[in-house]
Amino acid sequence: MKGRTFIYHFLFWAGIYLLWVVLFRSYSVRLTKTMTVEFCYLIFITADYYTVNNLIVPRFLFKKKYILFVSAIIIVITLSAWLRALVALQVNRYYFHIPSIIDFNTLYFNSALNISLWVLAITIGKMLIDRILTQRQLELLEKERVKNELDYLKAQINPHALFNSLNTIYGHIDKRNQVARNILLQFSKLLRYQLYDCGAEKVDLGMEIEYIKNYIAFQRLRKDEDLIVDSQIDICETGLKIAPLLLVVPIENAFKFVSNFSDKENIITIKIYTKAGFLYCSCMNSKDFQQDGIAKMSNGIGIANLKRRLELLYSEKYELTTNINTDFYESNLNICLT
Repeated sequence: MKGRTFIYHFLFWAGIYLLWVVLFRSYSVRLTKTMTVEFCYLIFITADYYTVNNLIVPRFLFKKKYILFVSAIIIVITLSAWLRALVALQVNRYYFHIPSIIDFNTLYFNSALNISLWVLAITIGKMLIDRILTQRQLELLEKERVKNELDYLKAQINPHALFNSLNTIYGHIDKRNQVARNILLQFSKLLRYQLYDCGAEKVDLGMEIEYIKNYIAFQRLRKDEDLIVDSQIDICETGLKIAPLLLVVPIENAFKFVSNFSDKENIITIKIYTKAGFLYCSCMNSKDFQQDGIAKMSNGIGIANLKRRLELLYSEKYELTTNINTDFYESNLNICLT
């Protein structure tokens, strides 16, 4: 990108230089003299342009220090015009061997006038182009924001309708079928949290833990009776906040890839606790060869999404590790919440 920018700038100034040579060439003098004169102007105008745009504009104009902004431009142009007039005299005298017909004051005035006009014209043109590009970028961002908002609202419609429908379904389930009613009730609690409570960037840790407990209870109802789920949740600190739906990812994987033995125990162990502002979450599940193959075939979208969210939200304040053994799979997530 930097190399491409350099090429663009080089081509722009080369084009400006050729334009000056064509426009200001006098057939009464040699072409080499015109090229030398315009190249001399090019050096000082280019230096002044980058000084104004890279130093003076950001430090003074953007910070609304208008007096310093104008003063700095006057100083830069005055100095460069003086240097340019001095260089022009020396080039005429020692390179072209032309006696000094024009005095220094006239050269200085012409240099100051030309440098001022071109530096200000190019600077103003650059600022106008930047403003147009910025405006277009803002319009694109606004369109993207509106689109995302509409997508979010449309995404809410179906879950909201589903949540309302669950109440109707719950009422039509036979009261003697307590298992089905409990499953639907737990699912309703999960949906309520996702729909109404976790829209903020961070939520109260207690609410997230309540959601985790409901999720575990829901999965227990769905799984076979021979699955042993040992959940140890001890949140002793209050006032902590966490980004929603982070902890559920490793827990979801534990239920998804747990073993399915018929002759021995299938186990999921979940430990979540806080200490000194840190949250510790450990998930371990037994696995067999078949589940190991399924895990390898999984595209890992949930884990990839979890890693990306952790990197964006917590950067250097988290640690996510995994331990894969022949008989079990373990993931450990530690997050500093303070």
